[in-house]
Amino acid sequence: MRAHQVMTKNVITVTPQTSIENAANIMLRNHIGGVPVVNSDGRLVGIVSESDFLRRSEIGTGRKRPAWLQFFLGPGRAAVDFIRERGRKVEDVMTLEPITVEEEASLDELVGLMEKKNVKRLPVMRGKDLVGIVAPSNLLQAVASKAAEIPDLTADDDHIRDRILQQVSATDWCPIGFEVAVRNGIVHLHGVVISPDSRRAAIVAAENVAGVKDVHDHFCFVDTYSGYHLEFREDAKAAS
Repeated sequence: MRAHQVMTKNVITVTPQTSIENAANIMLRNHIGGVPVVNSDGRLVGIVSESDFLRRSEIGTGRKRPAWLQFFLGPGRAAVDFIRERGRKVEDVMTLEPITVEEEASLDELVGLMEKKNVKRLPVMRGKDLVGIVAPSNLLQAVASKAAEIPDLTADDDHIRDRILQQVSATDWCPIGFEVAVRNGIVHLHGVVISPDSRRAAIVAAENVAGVKDVHDHFCFVDTYSGYHLEFREDAKAAS
């Protein structure tokens, strides 16, 4: 999927001259955590988000640095803090030159940028024009829509078994002696795992194969240092 397929198209924006109060009310009224800032020509010049309102004099959260630290930071830093904490317009608190993406950017690229740059919103551009914005809620909608896709009509028991074996066997955490049995879409997993995470990963892999109705694991856990072994869930219950 691409940015243009998941983005919010009717983007709510503010201008650099919008008051702090109006910007905050716009975000609250529309239940959004940030808005792009555009100039009189409609060009993107910044972005303002909820984090820009954390250090504000109105609510008594302005920075209070010790004198020795303020000395090393210098008067320039103090002036910047003063503007961000007491400025009355969006231009006083907004982030300049926000990170943007093109319409054809993949979701993997979007998530990579969000993680690397520690941002939650990415304006989507078509050349110099703002055409949308992607936020975590858009990715959540994408996950929900993919989960509701039409089932694979070729997903009979044999295909399901082959796909699970192929996917899990190619991993570093594949259980020892991994075996799969499928009947009427019900999957049974067998083998030896050396960590709970590898067990859960195998179950998740099976759950993600089209046509799977339920997954039962019959894994045996073995500690590589002590040799201690433990049967998981269902087999342990069946033996009791």
